Amino acid sequence: MALYACSKRGSFLAHLPVYDFLAPSLLQAPRASHQIRSLNVTKRCFTAASPSGNQSASPSQPSRTPKSGPGAASNPAPLNKPLTQAQRDFLTSALRVNQAGELAATLIYTAQTPPIVSSHPHLRPLMKHMYEQEATHFSTFNSLMAKHRIRPTAMYPVWTVVASALGWGTAIMGREAAMACTEAVETEIGGHYNGQLRVLLEMAEQMEKDGEDIGGELRVLIDTIRRIRDEELEHLDHAVDNDAKQAVPYELLTGVIRAGCRGAIWVSERV
Repeated sequence: MALYACSKRGSFLAHLPVYDFLAPSLLQAPRASHQIRSLNVTKRCFTAASPSGNQSASPSQPSRTPKSGPGAASNPAPLNKPLTQAQRDFLTSALRVNQAGELAATLIYTAQTPPIVSSHPHLRPLMKHMYEQEATHFSTFNSLMAKHRIRPTAMYPVWTVVASALGWGTAIMGREAAMACTEAVETEIGGHYNGQLRVLLEMAEQMEKDGEDIGGELRVLIDTIRRIRDEELEHLDHAVDNDAKQAVPYELLTGVIRAGCRGAIWVSERV
């Protein structure tokens, strides 16, 4: 009976992920504690079921995927090791602020499109194209947030109102002001994504140097942020091509919007 219960627990634990590197830090402590207990239970099950008395590897040691072939001894498989708390905190913060930024972008274009298209019908395809890309970005980060159980920023309702007001206000000022808004926002967002990519690439490089397995999720995240960054910079180019720099007052308008974006990023990363 004891062996059966142990087997059932082992079967349940086999369905748990090895680690959830994007789990919010508030959930990580109890989750880590649960993993430690689970690994101990798994070890006891193995010991009870093995008549030879062989022990599995210590749960405190990172696991390696077994490798077969003549080169197995000289070229061991990469370590399957969870990320550090600092790395998890960075990734949690990054996804939270990225979701907030893409929320704001979709709301800005939603508010800008009716006035702009009404007075400049030829811009309808461009506004539709930029909105659809932002909506796809937003959906991407929504999925990642839900998958890894990360809460949105507490400022979500505030950014909803501010982004809608910014989009409507700049559209009322005219096409040039609306495009200047896009230029300012995308300049800051492009730089923000570049900063995230630098950290992620450095993280991946260090993991490879340490013989650790980067994992498919982290690789996909890097590629996703790189693609989104490129599309945001494409929007910046569209804005400049459509007379963003002709907005009056250009310097004041873009300076205020860029400062607001930097402040929103800083707050969303922390709250």
